[in-house]
Amino acid sequence: MELTQVRTYHPLGTNGVWLHEQDLVCYSIELPWLENMHNVSCIPEGRYVLQKRFTQKRGEHLVVMDVPERSGILIHPANDALEQLRGCIAPVTTLTGAGRGIQSCAATARLHALVFAAMTRKEQVFLTIKSN
Repeated sequence: MELTQVRTYHPLGTNGVWLHEQDLVCYSIELPWLENMHNVSCIPEGRYVLQKRFTQKRGEHLVVMDVPERSGILIHPANDALEQLRGCIAPVTTLTGAGRGIQSCAATARLHALVFAAMTRKEQVFLTIKSN
C-alpha cells in the first residue's frame, strides 16, 4: 500500500494532506521544519515504511521507520503540534491553523482502519512525504 502526505510548511507548524490512490484519507499536523532537529522539527521528506506497534501507553499505533538520524517517530492523536508533539505526526479531521487541527482521534482511527487492513493482508505500507 502506498500513502502520500503532501505538506505545507508554516513557521508555527506543518500541515499535511494524506492520500491513498488520490483519495483523501485525513489531514495531519506536525512541528515546523527545523532542519530535522530532535523533538522540535518534523521529519524530512522521503519515502518511509510504516509498522504497527503496541505499547501500554498508546495501544496499537503506527511507527515511521528508518527516519534519518531519528527514531521513535509515531503517528498518534494530537490537536496542537507545538503543545503535544515532539517530532511525531498527528492525523486530524480538520485543519484549524498552522500545526493545529481537530478530531484527531477520529482521523487516527480512520487511518488505522485503512493501514491495519493492508497489514492484515500482509502488504507492506509505505508513506511518501513531499511538499506541494
